[in-house]
Amino acid sequence: MATFLYKLGRISFRRRHFVALIWVALLTLAGVGAASAPAAGNSSFSIPGTEAQKAFDLLEQRFPGTSADGATARVVFKAPSGEKMTDPGNKATVQETVKELADGSEVVRVTDPYQAKAVSKDGTVAYAQVSYKVSGMELEDSSRDALEDSAQDARKAGLTVEIGGDALQTVPHTGTTEIIGIAVAAVVLVITFGSLIAAGLPLLTALIGVGIGVSSITALASALDLGSTTSTLAMMIGLAVGIDYALFIVSRYRAELAEGRDREDAAGRAVGTAGSAVVFAGLTVVIALVGLSVVNIPMLTKMGVAAAGTVAIAVLIALTMIPALLGYAGRKVKPAGEKGKLLGRAKAQEKQDKPVKPNLGTRWASFVVRRPVAVLLLGVIGLGAAAVPATSLELGLPDDGSQPTSTTQRRAYDLLSEGFGPGFNGPLMVVVDAKASDDPKAAFTAVGDEIKGLEDVVTVTPPAPNKAGDTATITVIPDSKPSSVATEDLVHSIRGKGAGIKADSDANVLVTGQTAMNIDVSEKLNDALIPYLVLVVGLAFLLLIVVFRSILVPLKAALGFLLSVMAALGAVVAVFQWGWLADLMGVEQTGPVMSMMPIFMVGVVFGLAMDYEVFLVTRMREAYVHGEKAGQAVVTGFRHGARVVTAAAVIMMAVFAGFIGSSESMVKMIGFGLAIAVFFDAFVVRMAIVPAVLALLGRKAWWLPRWLDRALPNVDVEGEGLRSASGDQDKELVRA
Repeated sequence: MATFLYKLGRISFRRRHFVALIWVALLTLAGVGAASAPAAGNSSFSIPGTEAQKAFDLLEQRFPGTSADGATARVVFKAPSGEKMTDPGNKATVQETVKELADGSEVVRVTDPYQAKAVSKDGTVAYAQVSYKVSGMELEDSSRDALEDSAQDARKAGLTVEIGGDALQTVPHTGTTEIIGIAVAAVVLVITFGSLIAAGLPLLTALIGVGIGVSSITALASALDLGSTTSTLAMMIGLAVGIDYALFIVSRYRAELAEGRDREDAAGRAVGTAGSAVVFAGLTVVIALVGLSVVNIPMLTKMGVAAAGTVAIAVLIALTMIPALLGYAGRKVKPAGEKGKLLGRAKAQEKQDKPVKPNLGTRWASFVVRRPVAVLLLGVIGLGAAAVPATSLELGLPDDGSQPTSTTQRRAYDLLSEGFGPGFNGPLMVVVDAKASDDPKAAFTAVGDEIKGLEDVVTVTPPAPNKAGDTATITVIPDSKPSSVATEDLVHSIRGKGAGIKADSDANVLVTGQTAMNIDVSEKLNDALIPYLVLVVGLAFLLLIVVFRSILVPLKAALGFLLSVMAALGAVVAVFQWGWLADLMGVEQTGPVMSMMPIFMVGVVFGLAMDYEVFLVTRMREAYVHGEKAGQAVVTGFRHGARVVTAAAVIMMAVFAGFIGSSESMVKMIGFGLAIAVFFDAFVVRMAIVPAVLALLGRKAWWLPRWLDRALPNVDVEGEGLRSASGDQDKELVRA
C-alpha cells in the first residue's frame, strides 16, 4: 500500500492542475445539485419490527385519510385570573380561533374544546388539537404562520395561549460557536506549523470535502428521505476528520523535507507513510458509522452512511488534493523545525550552535516509560471516576417537556400538566384489531375494561371504531409524565393484557403513540448495543491486526476505547441529566439522555479514537521495525507524533464543541459528548495509558504467531518498501 500511495502522492504533486480541477468540478457539481434539488422535509421516523410501528401501519390501512403520522398542534388556552374558560367571552374567543384554524389548506381537522370535553375540571385551561396532512418539517410556512397568528389574536382578547406539538418543528441552527470552533482550529494549525500557508491547507481541503459531502446530501435529501440532522452530523464529523487527516500528511511532508528530500519525493513519502495511516484510520471510522445499520432504525442508518461518505471524501482529498496544493505552495511550506516569517527565523540560526533540546513529546514519553505503572493506574482510576455517573444513566427521547422554558412548546406542556395532569402530555393510543373476532364490539369493550383496572391510568376514552367496525382506537391518559418509568411500566402492562385478550376473543391489542414509540426505540437501541459493539470492535480489531501485525496492540486499543467512551457517557449524564455545568453548556432543561446517544457515541468515538491510535502507534511500529528497542520506539513515536496528535485532538474538540451552540438538543448533546470523548481518548488513553502499556509489554507488544504472520497481507503501513526502494538500507550498510 505504501508504494501505491507514494506513487499517487507524486502524481498528484506533479499533475496538480488536473487534480485541483477535478475536486473543484466535483464541488461545483455538488453545489449545483444542492441548489436545484427540491427542499427536503423531515426524515420519516419509522422503527421496523416494533409494536408501535405495526400499530401505525395498521392505522394507515384501517383508517385511511386520517394521516396518523401527520403533524399535530395543541393550542392551549388559559383564562385570566378569576375567570374560567367556560365564561361566554372566553368561549367565543376560543370558538373563533378554532374556526380560523380549520381554514388552513393543510389542516385535516380541529377539535372544539367544548365539544371534545377538553376543558380542565377547574375550568381554567382548555385546548384545541389541530391535525395536519403532512409531518412537522413538511408544513408550509403559511400553515405555521396561520397557527401563530390565530394564537396571537386570542392573546389580544386577554387569554394566555401557548402552542405545543410538532407542528412548530423547524430546521435546527448551530449558532456562532460553530464558527468559533473553526477559528480555534485555525489558530492551532498556525501554532503547529508556524506558517499561514501550511496552516491553511488542512482548513481549505476540509472545507472542500465537507462542501462536497453536505451538498451531495442536500441534493439527495428529498429522493432518499434524509433529514436535516443528517447533514449536520456529516458536517460535524467531516470537518473534524478532514482537518486531522490533512494535518497528518502536511506534518509528515515537512518532516520529510527536514531530512533533505526534494519536494515531490517528500510529498510522495508523506502520502505513502502518513497516508497509509489515514486510510486505515478512515476505514475504522467508516466501519463504525456504516455499522449503525445493524440497529435497523432507518434514520440512524441514513445518518451513519451519509457521514461515512463524507469521511471517505475526506480521505481521498487528503491523499490527492493535499500533495497537489503542496505543489502549488512550493517553498512557502517550510521543513519541520524551520519557522516562517510569521514566527520569525532568527531563532533557527541560534539553535544551530546549541544542542537540540528534546521536545515535550519526547520528555513526556521518556517519563511514562520510566514510570509506566503509576501513569497507567492514574489514567485508569481517573477515567473510572469520570464514568461513575454513567451508572445512573436514564434513556429517553426528547419531547416538549425537555424544551427550554422560554419556548411556547414548553409553556404549553406545563399548562396541560397543570390543567389535566402530567400524563396528558403523553397519551397512549391503543389499537384493537378485531377483524378475526366473532364479536368486535365486545372485544373493544373488554380491552377498555381491562385497561381501566391497571395502575397509573387516569382516563380511558370509549372505543372509536372505523367504518368497517373491525378496528378501534382507545386513548389512555397515564397518571405520570411521558418519560417516567411508571408510564413505561403501563405500556408493558397493557401489552401484557393483550395476550389474554387474544386468547379470549381473537383480537390483537397494539399500543402506539409518541410515548410508546419512544419506549420502543429506547428498548431497540439497548438490545442492539452489544451486537453493534461486537461487530464494530471485531471488524476494527481485525483491521488493526493487519496494520500493526500484533495481537496485544489492537486489544489494548479496544480496551482503551471502552474506558474513554464510558467516561464520556458519565460526563454526558453529569451535564444533561444531573445538571452539572448546565448553565455553561446552555442546557436549560435537564432530563433523560437521548436514547440513541450511547450507541451513537460508541460508533463515532470508536472510529475517531482509532485515528490517534493508528497515527501514533504506526510511528512506534515504524521505529521498531527499523531496529529500535521497544521502549525507545515508544519515545520515537512520541517525538514525531505527539505534537501532531495533540494539535489534531484540540482541533477535533474545537469543531465538536462548536455544535454545543445548536438549538437542537440532540445536536447539542452529540457535540458535547464527542468533544469530551476526544479529550479523554486523546489525552488520557492515547497519550498516557497507551505508552504505559507498551512500555510494560516491551517486545511482547509486537508479538504475532508465525502462522498468522504468514496468512496476513503485508500492507506496509510503515513504508518499509519505500525505504528499500530508495536505497536507504544500502546507505546504512555502508555507514556500518
